[in-house]
Amino acid sequence: MSMNCPHEVECNAEVENNTTVNFPLREIPGSYGKPFFGPLLDRLKYFHFQGKEKYFASRVKKYQSTVFRANMPPGPFISSDSKVVVLLDAKSFPILFDVTKVEKKDVFTGTYVPSTKLTGGYRVLAYLDPCEPNHSKLKQLLFFLFHSRREFIIPEFRISFGEMFDTLERKVATRGKARFDGLNDKACFNFVCRSFFSTNPADTKLGIRGVPTKILVWILFQISPIASTGLPCFLEEPLFHTCLLPPCLMKHNYKKLYDFFYTYSGWILDEAEKMGIEREEACHNLLFAACFNAFGAIRIFFPILIKWIGRSGIKVHKHLADEIRSAVACHGGTVTVKAIEEMPLLKSAVYEALRIEPPVPFQYATAKKDLVIESHESTFEVKQGELLFGYQPFATKDPKVFDRAEDFVADRFVGVEGEKLLKYVVWSNGPETENTTVENKQCAAKDIVVLVSRLLLVELFLRHDTFEVKIHTSPLFPLVTFTSVTKCNDLSLEKQIQ
Repeated sequence: MSMNCPHEVECNAEVENNTTVNFPLREIPGSYGKPFFGPLLDRLKYFHFQGKEKYFASRVKKYQSTVFRANMPPGPFISSDSKVVVLLDAKSFPILFDVTKVEKKDVFTGTYVPSTKLTGGYRVLAYLDPCEPNHSKLKQLLFFLFHSRREFIIPEFRISFGEMFDTLERKVATRGKARFDGLNDKACFNFVCRSFFSTNPADTKLGIRGVPTKILVWILFQISPIASTGLPCFLEEPLFHTCLLPPCLMKHNYKKLYDFFYTYSGWILDEAEKMGIEREEACHNLLFAACFNAFGAIRIFFPILIKWIGRSGIKVHKHLADEIRSAVACHGGTVTVKAIEEMPLLKSAVYEALRIEPPVPFQYATAKKDLVIESHESTFEVKQGELLFGYQPFATKDPKVFDRAEDFVADRFVGVEGEKLLKYVVWSNGPETENTTVENKQCAAKDIVVLVSRLLLVELFLRHDTFEVKIHTSPLFPLVTFTSVTKCNDLSLEKQIQ
């Protein structure tokens, strides 16, 4: 058959049961519109006229395909090329992780790259492809840091978030409510500094007052072109989506952060020099990993986790509390990694939150060569150099993979059959069933993020039988307010929360 008739061509593909099926080779539907005006109109639809979910869903319906062409923000005047091939199902999405077929260079934020003046003049690890020499060195440095400090993660987490829950309980008792986000910000930054850098920021020149806010503003300077601020269109577009925010405005605050990490990471910088990494470059990467990756990720995900657990109701709360307290009691009243591994419902609930609302919803990659990409119904040809884009919440709520895909099911991943579904949980830039290595782009702190998310629920349910929250939407993450907490009345557990 002639390749000039793509709808008549068929392509053989192997499926999971090792049988061969025929998928029609289909031309990728969709268009980019006219230069300048097409990307601009799509940006307005994405942020203001439709919103993210409808922007993608309307095109799935229009093209009858989960793979199509579209523009992605920011477009003019920040991005010179907004064209992407969109992947929205669980079958096509994994191509974004296969570094033998795609390149991950300078695609961390998609179709544009923030100024390196925001990261000390260096392209930090997040923007490097595994084939670049510094990628392996810098990722190995993070592995060294995490391995060296692994014994401090649980105790420092319990100190930082124990203090947070103490404050939260007092506020609920005296005011009838407590906002989670501000308390969470402080606890997250305290935890990162205490666990990985042996430092309580409140005892340093940096301090803690206002620092989480300064970090969030620094992050906003990097992602503002692809972020919705909630401002009206006539303000948001010229302020955030038309040009990059000037890095000079962050110079002073960034220098304070840099000096803090340089002062308290000397032993890590010594190791970096042994690996052949300059101390200055290593420090900028440590700052990015600590503030953008670690603080930023758990700061966004913890409210998401509390939202879904809060909505799951008292029955799920009781099962979680019973499981957590029983496992901790079996380990002498001490919270350990081994104890947490014996909490299947807890593990499943965290994975389910990561599935239904991943903290980083976007993934990008550039095709290294001509590729054939499969969806559930078709195959598509992608040319070398084309930019691939995946909106993760569609892929991880694929109804062809998950029953009740739009519902939070706390025990979804419990048992043998449930664990088989973990390969479709891809929040970390790779399947949950695979390990992060220096050869891939999977999150270096993947296992730590999962651990601390479990620890948050452990701390919560060692203290409380149940709780109630009110949720308010915001552009980046849910705003959670605790309206009641029912304290655990089992006096035998008291020593477990000290």
